Amino acid sequence: MFTGLIEAKGRTLDRTDHGIRIERPPIFDDLSIGSSISVAGICLTVAELTQDWMQFDVHEETWKRTKLDTLEKGDFVNLERPLKVGERMGGHIVQGHVDCVARVASPAQKGGMITIEYPSSLRGLIVEKGSITVDGVSLTVTHVDTETFSVALIPETLKKTTLGNLKEGDRVNLEADILGKYARSFKA
Repeated sequence: MFTGLIEAKGRTLDRTDHGIRIERPPIFDDLSIGSSISVAGICLTVAELTQDWMQFDVHEETWKRTKLDTLEKGDFVNLERPLKVGERMGGHIVQGHVDCVARVASPAQKGGMITIEYPSSLRGLIVEKGSITVDGVSLTVTHVDTETFSVALIPETLKKTTLGNLKEGDRVNLEADILGKYARSFKA
């Protein structure tokens, strides 16, 4: 389980049909093979590890449901280690189970507002003042309609994550709030 509070950005070093290698941030000094890491909001397991990089095996299902297949050498991704039991939990409950890939309609400009077009499968799961995870970042929805939602990015989020570098048309991973998913399942 993650919180969506990004700890570091990591550079993509290599991508193959079977996995991805990401630069290992110096603060990730407590990792071992088998550790879970949120990579752009995707819960991945460390398969190989050195002082400089982390290698992750990627299943076909993950390639299909996320934007990992668009990453190129040199691209940066948001990284977070899982929450430790007993720590304070900022952000919200993030599983790292991406629901879909969406498109940036309007990137962050002065004021830090970003608008994202989302698929109809998430209608009813995105609510104003509710939580949403964009590329692994826990955010609060400021506005939502039937095709788009907006979030406000504070300077700290712009500095610590990749969201400030997004351009119109870029793809992002979305994970709807787990509480909304359970609420929807009870209505069915």
